[in-house]
Amino acid sequence: MKNKFYNILKGTFLVSDDSFKNWRIILFVSLLAIIMIASSHSADKKVHEIARLKDEVKEMRSAFVDGRSRLMRLKMESAVALKMKEKGLAPAVVPPQKIKVKSQN
Repeated sequence: MKNKFYNILKGTFLVSDDSFKNWRIILFVSLLAIIMIASSHSADKKVHEIARLKDEVKEMRSAFVDGRSRLMRLKMESAVALKMKEKGLAPAVVPPQKIKVKSQN
């Protein structure tokens, strides 16, 4: 038992006669570890991208709601009358009349 442990520490299993099997397994495990690390980094990158996009959607939704409320305030009759009053126009006192056109046939 003690001798096997020293052989592992010295690395003799990598240079012995049947070391080709050991190298294949070590390379395979290393390749799997590299793939696992790359997959983990890719998943983390996607999570950060999703969080960034969610924040951007919240900001855009907030800007949309703000713009819509400002538009509603601008479209109100009192706001339009106030703007026209600044330019010297006032609402009509006399209601509009219908114009009837008779055909000339």
